Amino acid sequence: MVAEINQLQTTKRLNVLSLLTSGSTLICCALPATLVAIGSVATLTSLISQFPQLIWISEHKPWVFGIAGVMLLCAGWLQWRARLLPCPTDVQLAALCSRTRQQSLWIYWLSVGLFLIGCFFAFLAPLLLV
Repeated sequence: MVAEINQLQTTKRLNVLSLLTSGSTLICCALPATLVAIGSVATLTSLISQFPQLIWISEHKPWVFGIAGVMLLCAGWLQWRARLLPCPTDVQLAALCSRTRQQSLWIYWLSVGLFLIGCFFAFLAPLLLV
């Protein structure tokens, strides 16, 4: 039973990591596009002057999206494997197992949503402007 809980904890950690990598896709592409769309170019300029790494992330967006996609695939695979793991019979451990499984699934789908939003702004929105 301890191995199953460890598997769920590993899945949750990988889901949090995939959330962070998916968030980087938003920083790369969705944030600048949104700021320009609402007319906040001065805000974007200030943001880039404070965090020049944003330019590097935008220049290397295929790598950013590739790494985020791999992380999401790994997290989804672990999520799939963990779905059938039994929870312990102890009431407290069973509650922890169930809560961890729910949080893990929620974090995973949030990551997928953020990744898709970033993909739209990085790759599809520029094609719509042509």
